[in-house]
Amino acid sequence: MPNDTNDHPMPQPLITETDLCDWLGQADPGDSILYHRGFLALDVAVVHRRLPEPERRNLLRVANRAAWAADNGLAHLIQRRHGTDDFSYFAILRPRPRTRSAALTALLAEMAA
Repeated sequence: MPNDTNDHPMPQPLITETDLCDWLGQADPGDSILYHRGFLALDVAVVHRRLPEPERRNLLRVANRAAWAADNGLAHLIQRRHGTDDFSYFAILRPRPRTRSAALTALLAEMAA
């Protein structure tokens, strides 16, 4: 009989949206941050209840901010599969265009406040 723990490892919320914004503003190009371990699509879904509600909402904010960073050319998002429903999700900071760096710092500081 399959072991539920092995089939569906418990997700591990790792950082907050503020932590991710701070990292985006301070990291060097090429640096990476692990922002979640689990199965992101299931872990943020209300119907699966894999996380307590406050942690699920936090993870959703982190995932949305990571997607925003990727959409705005600030980071690459990658994942590494460890097993069934078990992935590590990373953001890797991209080089910043010189013309946008001051505006980016101001935007990230405003968002983190």
